Amino acid sequence: MGKGGMSRGNSEEEEENMAAWLLGVNNLKIQPFKLPPLGPHDARIRMKAVGICGSDVHYLKEMKLADFVVKEPMVIGHECAGIIEEVGAEVKNLVPGDRVAVEPGISCWRCNLCKEGRYNLCTEMKFFATPPVHGSLANQIVHPADLCFKLPDNVTLEEGAMCEPLSVGVHACRRANIGPETNVLVMGAGPIGLVTLLAARAFGSPRIVIVDVDDYRLSVAKELGADEAVKVSTDMKDVAAEIEQIKKAMGDGVDVSFDCAGFNKTMTTALGATSSGGKVCLVGMGHSIMTVPLTPAAVREIDVIGIFRYKNTWPLCIEFLRSGKIDVKPLITHRYGFSQKEVEEAFETSAHGGKTIKVMFNL
Repeated sequence: MGKGGMSRGNSEEEEENMAAWLLGVNNLKIQPFKLPPLGPHDARIRMKAVGICGSDVHYLKEMKLADFVVKEPMVIGHECAGIIEEVGAEVKNLVPGDRVAVEPGISCWRCNLCKEGRYNLCTEMKFFATPPVHGSLANQIVHPADLCFKLPDNVTLEEGAMCEPLSVGVHACRRANIGPETNVLVMGAGPIGLVTLLAARAFGSPRIVIVDVDDYRLSVAKELGADEAVKVSTDMKDVAAEIEQIKKAMGDGVDVSFDCAGFNKTMTTALGATSSGGKVCLVGMGHSIMTVPLTPAAVREIDVIGIFRYKNTWPLCIEFLRSGKIDVKPLITHRYGFSQKEVEEAFETSAHGGKTIKVMFNL
C-alpha cells in the first residue's frame, strides 16, 4: 500500500490520461486530462462504457442548456461505467478490478435538501459535464467511491452505463407511485421515454400506452413491451382528437402520464388524457416556459409532479438488470471507439436522431 491506497501497478505514470473536451460549438477534441489527486474516500476508475445523452449533444451544438452555460473548455459525458484502478486509503467497499456503474452527481451532504435525502435538488451539486464540472468521457476519472456501484457478473459495463438514463425512469416511477394498479401513458419514445416505459413495467404497471410522432420509435417501444402505441402530430389543433385516441388505446383510465418530451403540446395532451384524480409527471424539458390548460386539470384534481434527475436509484437499477426484469441492451443502437474521428462521428450520429436511440463509446 503506497500513499494513494491500493493500486494496480504503475501504468498511470506511463500513459497520459486523455479525455474528450468540448472547446466550442461543434468542436470536440481528445486532449490530455490531468486527474485530481486521489482523496481517502475516492476511487480512480478506468472508463469502459460511456453513453451520449441529449444534454451532451445540446452542449456541443449550443454551448448551453437551460441556465447552464459552457464558459471554458469542459470534458463531456456522464453516463458511464468502468473498472476500479485504485482506491483511497479509507475506501472499504471496493478493490481494484471491481466493475462499477458510476452515479455522476456529487452533492454537498450539508444542506437541508441533502439531509432530507433529496440530494438531487442540492444547489451545490457537482454533476459530470454540467458546467463548470468536467465529465467522464476519458480514459480515467477520479470520483467518490460511495458513488461507484459494483456490477454483478451478469451485468455488462454497457448496461452499467445505462443505469444513468434508467435512473430517470426509476425516479419518475417512484415519485408517481407506479404499481400493479397503475395504467401508464408515456409521451415521447426517445431514450428517456423508453427507459420510463421499461421502469413502469418493472414497477408492475399492467398497461402502458406510448405516444410519439415517429413510427420507428413507436415500433421500438412496442418491441420493448408497450401495450399500445399511438402516433401523433406536432399540430396543437389535433390535441382533442389525439386524447380520444389515447383513451381508446388505454381502454381504461390513464392513472399516471409521464411527459418525457416536455412541450406545450405533450403536456396539454397528458393533462387532458389523464383521468380525474390522476397524476402527470413532467420528465422531459423541451420547453422551459409552457402555456398549458392547468385550471381544467386542477378542477379534476390532477397532480402535476416535477422530476429532476434521480436519487438513490443505482442499487435498484442494477437489481432490475441483474434479475432480467429490465433489459436495456436493445436501446444501444450504435457503438464507437475512443478516437478523434469516432468521437466526432458518434456525436453526429446521436444528434442526427432517426433510428439512433443510444450511442455508446467502448473505451
